[in-house]
Amino acid sequence: MGTWDIGPFDNDTAADFGGDLDDAAMEEREPMIRSVLKRAAAPADFLDAPDAERAVAAAALVVAQHPDGEPACSNYGPSEPLPGFPADLRTLAVDALDQVVAELSELAELWGEAADGPKWRQDITRLRDVLDPPIPPQEEALFEI
Repeated sequence: MGTWDIGPFDNDTAADFGGDLDDAAMEEREPMIRSVLKRAAAPADFLDAPDAERAVAAAALVVAQHPDGEPACSNYGPSEPLPGFPADLRTLAVDALDQVVAELSELAELWGEAADGPKWRQDITRLRDVLDPPIPPQEEALFEI
């Protein structure tokens, strides 16, 4: 695995994707991100690691534009500006991240064998939770029945 760390752009495939985004015209960047997310989110027999790595990077870029998101700061991510993303990319990114950590994901399998696998899963969960926050448990009833 050409991976240096758990970050969304900390692997060869995602770094190349960041470079591809920089090389693309502004109007091509959102469709490139959409395509990557669709490929990963689509039900498949098996999600290959390179498709999953690109999807994590694309999702991190979507998260970066969310009001509660953090910049996808990385030396290996895109350095050129990205257009504003439509809101539907958030749902697509959540679906893609769900597939990335699913049982039929090569990337999840590889990280499952790595010492930093739990940290990687936490990072994926953090990205997902920005886009689709978990509903906190209600501590007490608002009224009695």
